[in-house]
Amino acid sequence: MDAGIFIPRRYRIWPRVQTALHLIYPPRCMSCGELTESDFGLCATCWRDTPFIGGTVCDSCGMPVPGERDGFRIDCDDCRITLRPWQDGRAALLYKGRAKSLVLALKHGDRPELAKPAARWMAQAGREVLKPDMLIAPVPLHWSRLVKRRYNQSALLAQHLGRETGLEVCPDLLVRTARTPVLDGKTAVQRAEALDGVIAPHPKRHQRIKGRDILLVDDVMTSGATLAACTRACLAAGANHIFVLVLARVAKDA
Repeated sequence: MDAGIFIPRRYRIWPRVQTALHLIYPPRCMSCGELTESDFGLCATCWRDTPFIGGTVCDSCGMPVPGERDGFRIDCDDCRITLRPWQDGRAALLYKGRAKSLVLALKHGDRPELAKPAARWMAQAGREVLKPDMLIAPVPLHWSRLVKRRYNQSALLAQHLGRETGLEVCPDLLVRTARTPVLDGKTAVQRAEALDGVIAPHPKRHQRIKGRDILLVDDVMTSGATLAACTRACLAAGANHIFVLVLARVAKDA
């Protein structure tokens, strides 16, 4: 210890407590359960098998695209066909393989602890769209589904993303005014019809939207219909620009 520097006893003891805890509960891979070097991480095998998105990506949805950047905006085929109401979007993973298993574990497998490392990946993937003073908001879950699941996985991701980036988070900026049917297996048109008019700003949150850049957070982007509905609700309430950031993006060949 350096002379003249006083360190409270509790801070000197804490590293030993952490070491003891690691001996009793050693860190394990959050995907397969194998031993790892740190908490909330992936083992080398699972890391290699997890489809992280990198390189050149679509500016609207974050899907990987071939070629190099040339200074102009790049959109994938889907985003050329379906114009997005938001400005830019990014995704951390492709929704397949181990990434799909992790997303499903977070969403349906009662694994809320996965949101913390997932948010770190999202912060890295979204570094080009993050803006100072933007407001982070999750895609809302209807109250009946929230009671059943006990937590909104998108809200967990948003909260941890706020801690990673230092940006403000409003977990109830948007609400679902009606319960929509399960959208898995639906076409893009069917998804859009099911979501028409069911997402709105929280009645007490309008002033937090007006004039702000909003970052919408969700676990998975499939057709983009849910994020589009959220974007329209924010724009109607006076938001400035809308950006989207998701944990995983569904690819057509997935």
